[in-house]
Amino acid sequence: MTNLPLISTIMIFFNGERFMDAAIESVLGQTHENWELLLVDDGSTDGSTAMAQRYAQRYPERIRYLEHPQHQNRGMSATRNLGIQQSSGEYVAFLDADDVWLPHHLQHQLSILLRQPEAMAVFGPTLFWYSWDEDNPKPDVIRELGLRPDWLYQPPQLLPLLLQEKAQTPATCSILIRKTLFEKIGGFLEQFKGCYEDQAFFSKVYLQAAVYVDSECCDRYRQHSASHCAIAVQNGTYHRFRANAAHRAFLRWLTDYLIQQQVKDPQVWQALQRAKWPYRYPWLYQIWYPIKRTRDALRRRLARGFW
Repeated sequence: MTNLPLISTIMIFFNGERFMDAAIESVLGQTHENWELLLVDDGSTDGSTAMAQRYAQRYPERIRYLEHPQHQNRGMSATRNLGIQQSSGEYVAFLDADDVWLPHHLQHQLSILLRQPEAMAVFGPTLFWYSWDEDNPKPDVIRELGLRPDWLYQPPQLLPLLLQEKAQTPATCSILIRKTLFEKIGGFLEQFKGCYEDQAFFSKVYLQAAVYVDSECCDRYRQHSASHCAIAVQNGTYHRFRANAAHRAFLRWLTDYLIQQQVKDPQVWQALQRAKWPYRYPWLYQIWYPIKRTRDALRRRLARGFW
């Protein structure tokens, strides 16, 4: 095992008692054996704190429990950053406390990065997992990324696609990253506390790093009403068919970041200007956006037929 690269798995949780046991067990069942698991508590008030501490006591050489000072609740980005800061591995992976990995997840993604030395990160499609709920069964769905699979994308190719919604943001449970990339771009942005913290982080990745897009699905993203994004949609923080304050804050941050990084790429700036269009013409956008989504979905289906 000592000859294999160490992968640091960061699992953040806030009141995750209901599903966290299954998530941890999916890490314990990985075929890649050299990993550490950092259970990072974001101020939980249920039994998940005690559960995480029990696992850390049971596997002290492989599992660690972390928390903010005074057991504070500081949000997902700050909690992931704490895990990154305390990680020891050459590679970093993320798994939320309500999701699970298939047994070969780490081994498969590590093999890709070993074959692709230029790539700083790898991710693939994710299974939207509905069938876990036997009382309300729905068919599982593979969440397509809208990207050419088994392909190495150079920076900043993916950023305009993200801004134009031609490419989906990958689930954090589907990505493996070289730790040196965090030293280059920093971690997650703690000012974002809604659905756009992942988009902000991946914008930095896409701008500065080569990324390999895999075709294989190795994770299950549990769908339930108490998930972070489900609550954000219910509260109106995120809405598919209208502009919103969280998205506007993300675009403002990205504009400042591109200026700071002295980005000159015209495709990036053109895509950013198009993304700002809803805030200039909100009523027209509300009519046009569903048409755009349908058109883009059709394009992705046609593209899959050629690849």
